[in-house]
Amino acid sequence: MKVVLIGALIALAVGLFGTRIFIKFLVRRGYGQFIRDDGPTSHHTKRGTPTMGGAIIIAGSVSGYFLAHLLSWSPPTVSGCLVIFLLVGLGLVGFADDWMKISHQRSLGLRSVQKLVLQVLVSTVFAILATRFGDKGGRTPGSFHISFVRDTWVNLAFGGTALAVILFVLWANLIVAGTSNGVNLTDGLDGLATGVSCMVFGAYVLISVWQYNQNCEYHFSTKCYQVRDPLDLAVVAACVMASCFGFLWWNATPAKIFMGDTGSLGLGGALAGLAICSRTELLVVILAGLFVLETVSVILQVGSFKLRRKRVFRMAPLHHHFEMLGWEQVTVVIRFWIIAGLCVAVALGLFYAEWVVT
Repeated sequence: MKVVLIGALIALAVGLFGTRIFIKFLVRRGYGQFIRDDGPTSHHTKRGTPTMGGAIIIAGSVSGYFLAHLLSWSPPTVSGCLVIFLLVGLGLVGFADDWMKISHQRSLGLRSVQKLVLQVLVSTVFAILATRFGDKGGRTPGSFHISFVRDTWVNLAFGGTALAVILFVLWANLIVAGTSNGVNLTDGLDGLATGVSCMVFGAYVLISVWQYNQNCEYHFSTKCYQVRDPLDLAVVAACVMASCFGFLWWNATPAKIFMGDTGSLGLGGALAGLAICSRTELLVVILAGLFVLETVSVILQVGSFKLRRKRVFRMAPLHHHFEMLGWEQVTVVIRFWIIAGLCVAVALGLFYAEWVVT
């Protein structure tokens, strides 16, 4: 458990102090955010605010993870490294998108097809590797079983190993696309996505620690969890959570820096990796309920406009709708944090209730 605390403290320090240094660097270079003209008018004052701050969140998470293992003389695990791979890989995709926006001074970065291809490439490499590297008990980081709070009876290997790998790659891509785009869409108000991420990754610290204490490798029973490297997943989650906390100090209203696509795509990737490796793939829909709500609002808005030429909301994602109704940004953020906290509480309750009942 010491490695979890060490990693979190290092990531917090990097997120807190590194962000301040990064802000000064970005300001000197003139790397500011481009604001859409069709957005809420209150956002126009944010034009020029430094962006790409997600690079510090990623740096804090990665440095916290590897330094914690170095200082505790414990080797990193395959599961932990795979989640870090998703965090960094999708973060680089987001960085390319942010860089194009800044360099061209427009709100559009990578083309949708370009971004999708890069996301699929990173997700596919992760998925293939997750089906390998079995431990002495034969457990791999990913499972061919669809999971809720643990593996369910739904098995992707019904048609053989080759088909199972293909289906798992598709399933993993769906999860990664959902979480990364969910965080990306939520990242529209000062501190909103960062604060929600702190809660969600904090929940994964608790889930992973519990799975470690009740893991089949050490405590075999009908209730034990068949999860490879749960303690190391707790380390990753703690590092990401702490790094987000440090970044939130500067990202809270009025934000001195934005995470950009670098942060939102990276955080979404880490969330997907934790869901897959901890066998909580469907639980993440509840756990990250606010991200899901924001995504659904965009789907409804686009679908309604294409089918009926009518809008469901004044503006999507959902947080902009309430802004257009006259809510202050701080009010929207705090109330959405409350909703996110309720989603996390319900998910943790379901996770624990399943263990108690079975």
